[in-house]
Amino acid sequence: MVDYTEGSGKQYHTNIGPGDVGRYVILPGDPKRCEKIASHFDGAELVADSREYVTYTGTILGEKVSVTSTGIGGPSASIAIDELSKCGADTFLRVGTCGGMQDEVEGGDIVIASGAIRMEGTSREFAPIEYPAVSDYRVMNAMIRSAEEQKIRHHVGVVQCKDSFFGQHEPEIMPVSYELENKWQAWIRMGCLASEMESAALFIAGSFLRVRVGSCFLVVANQERAKKGLPNKQVHDTELAIKTAVGAIRELIEADRK
Repeated sequence: MVDYTEGSGKQYHTNIGPGDVGRYVILPGDPKRCEKIASHFDGAELVADSREYVTYTGTILGEKVSVTSTGIGGPSASIAIDELSKCGADTFLRVGTCGGMQDEVEGGDIVIASGAIRMEGTSREFAPIEYPAVSDYRVMNAMIRSAEEQKIRHHVGVVQCKDSFFGQHEPEIMPVSYELENKWQAWIRMGCLASEMESAALFIAGSFLRVRVGSCFLVVANQERAKKGLPNKQVHDTELAIKTAVGAIRELIEADRK
């Protein structure tokens, strides 16, 4: 592959290099969430700011940890995990937002993904569609225990990943409405908990790279509850999802040391 950095020693997109990040990395989408997440670290410092990729590094329990934003969607998320893994990271915790799909999944809840529906394009450039997109069981279990210990209301199960935000929210205006609407109903009937945009790509890329990946999300709202006239509160503060991930990293650090 051509070295587009022209020998800088930094990764082309994220502008990070060896030693800049820890083995544990939290992955939000929004660059503006990075500083908030980094406030949960000890001694966090900004180490890179390039395109949609903002990176802070600090410590938890004396272990180097980082946060890197990925932007929206699978393509930029897969670039982030690839370049981070080349710089020594091997454990990734996606922290983001989602829309609930089952009636019991309400705004303000946390969803922890056990697997992801690959209704997006990025993962197909890594593996055939028959290969499942699943979270690493150690990361997922650490997230579950973190949420339980902090008494955070949460759900665990499959999420749906797509590339078009408005294809989810206004499928009826799309030329392929017949496919979007029919598959949406299929996902609901199968018990899919929520819809988001990155986990499928991260899980598949993580399998290829042989790294550990898990995801947890704040439920912003639930359009299915709204359709049924049920209460549908909106929540935008991601603090509970962040606390879930940070608690999981603490447990993973302790487990890995043993």
